[in-house]
Amino acid sequence: MSLLLQLIEQQELDITQISLAQVADQYIEYIKQIVDIDPEDLADFLVVAAKLLLIKSKALLPYLYPEEEEEIKDLEEQLKMYKEFLDATKKIQLMIGKKRFMYARPWNRKALIFADKFFSPPKKLKAEDLSMVFHDLINRIKPFISQLAEEKLERKINIEEKIAAIESSLLDRLKIGFSKILLGAKSKTEVIVSFLAMLELIKQKTIFVEQTELFGEIEINRI
Repeated sequence: MSLLLQLIEQQELDITQISLAQVADQYIEYIKQIVDIDPEDLADFLVVAAKLLLIKSKALLPYLYPEEEEEIKDLEEQLKMYKEFLDATKKIQLMIGKKRFMYARPWNRKALIFADKFFSPPKKLKAEDLSMVFHDLINRIKPFISQLAEEKLERKINIEEKIAAIESSLLDRLKIGFSKILLGAKSKTEVIVSFLAMLELIKQKTIFVEQTELFGEIEINRI
């Protein structure tokens, strides 16, 4: 798209089917000269080239390919959209160069003259009045809150905490059974996280484990 737009702008053409047909030969000539291009990128170039050849052949023989009209319009629209994005990018880069990062809403004097009345709090408004309004609002919301289902928050199990717990258990002993690590576990999730913590310590070569029989006790040994 970038190459196609560049070729059209060099000849100061508008983005139309006629201009796309005119630059088709230049586009294909450029592809022939490309060296060391990624196959996926080359495929994209060839897709656009095929569409350009279709547009050029339709310009020469307009009664052919009536069913391809939609595809030709798609390429035209895509190129126009691409140009809009490029123009917007240039404007944003210009703004960044000027280091202007905050913009107020444009001032429209006419709109203010004919606008409806703006809300402004009463001049004699007191803190007590605001408190009364606030409490009234809460009382109106309460019936809706009471209809909401209540759920208890489940405590999240942290793997770092379980690693620290295993290391702490081995401070004054050489080995400990994994079943003892699980004594305080309150959920399946906690059991799984404890097992993952043990695996992480094995990976770090802080501990090694032994299991003498299938489904038997896992002995955690301190290195």
